[in-house]
Amino acid sequence: MSRNSPQQHPQRTEVSRRGLLKTAGGLTAALAVGASATALTGTAGAAPAAFTHPGMLHAYGELNRAKVRVAAGDDPWLSGWNRLTANSHSASTWTPRPQATIIRGGTGENYGILYNDIHAAYQNALRWKIAGTTANGDAAVRILNAWSSTLTTVTGNADRFLAAGIYGYQFANAAELMRDHSGFDLNRFKTMMLNVFYPLNNQFLNNHNDACITNYWANWDLCTMNSILAIGILCDDGAKYDQAVNYFKNGSGNGAIRNAVPFVYEDQGLAQWQESGRDQGHTVMGMGMMGAFCEMAWSQGEDLYGYDNNRFMKAAQYVAKYNLGEDVPFTTYRWGSGQNCAQQTHTVISSASRGQVRPVWDILHYHYARRRGLSVPYITRMAESVRPEGGGGDYGPNSGGFDQLGFGTLMYAK
Repeated sequence: MSRNSPQQHPQRTEVSRRGLLKTAGGLTAALAVGASATALTGTAGAAPAAFTHPGMLHAYGELNRAKVRVAAGDDPWLSGWNRLTANSHSASTWTPRPQATIIRGGTGENYGILYNDIHAAYQNALRWKIAGTTANGDAAVRILNAWSSTLTTVTGNADRFLAAGIYGYQFANAAELMRDHSGFDLNRFKTMMLNVFYPLNNQFLNNHNDACITNYWANWDLCTMNSILAIGILCDDGAKYDQAVNYFKNGSGNGAIRNAVPFVYEDQGLAQWQESGRDQGHTVMGMGMMGAFCEMAWSQGEDLYGYDNNRFMKAAQYVAKYNLGEDVPFTTYRWGSGQNCAQQTHTVISSASRGQVRPVWDILHYHYARRRGLSVPYITRMAESVRPEGGGGDYGPNSGGFDQLGFGTLMYAK
């Protein structure tokens, strides 16, 4: 079987979102779903001349389709909507508990307060966008404004970087949905993102907590990249957008595409994920993190889903196949750990947490199978097995149940 290491560069195939949609129905269709006017060239520095808003996990087309389909009572959108409205975080009566300091890792941890409020803001924002309910819009604004007037510090041990990454990109997505609400203090929220979250994101991506560049798993880089990308979009900051996208393409850490997906099995249409020898819970989390990154870039007119000859798609097929109970190939994975790059090795794929359910599959299924018309049988089977997807609060009370914003069935079904 053929394998492509991170140092080898297989043929790159990138399709601009704009070009793809033009073939499907012309410029009007492209603009209707919020595509950028700038086609992807495949080069670094690809920030659009003007950012599309809303333009992160949900552009206008996704929001409008969900609105129309739910109103018509069509499935699977309606079943996804019912999952949303049944979640207590989506209640317009949610009361935020903003903190000046959030701690993840070490003494005094309180970050659960933050992720619960973020998911409440996001879920209320979705209800406002889809059903137009004033109470939900007001609730989302109340939560976002409360935090932007209060939060000054995210701290803790090394896990503070996870908090800044995961909650940074999620916060920005909730704010993006509410940016046209008259009661939302967007400028103050931007200031919070730029002063509290971005400095930690930038610090981690540049020096990885003073550790060996390969010490931290792919998800650490990916959540950080997601936050930088989302902040760039929220703040119309092309430099930050480019920082995140350039790292995806050419970064040194494990979030860069060729390091996150170190081995490709071209003859099987599969590719090994960096954390596959660690456990499947974090591996599936990686599908959600890279999927979110690709979707946010897609909303700005750039196709990273298909970057490097569909490298991520092959990894998602691999992860789905194994978590469906089938065998996949595995190549010994070696990396440097700690500050001195002490060598570590994974010789077999890990079965720990195999089959764990996370709301990460419909975003991938509907992109590859429906937008692109590609055959992704393992992704499709996995998506069908967990549909309709819920969100934060539907997958347990711990932080892992809040790593993804979720509701992929409602928002991406086509």
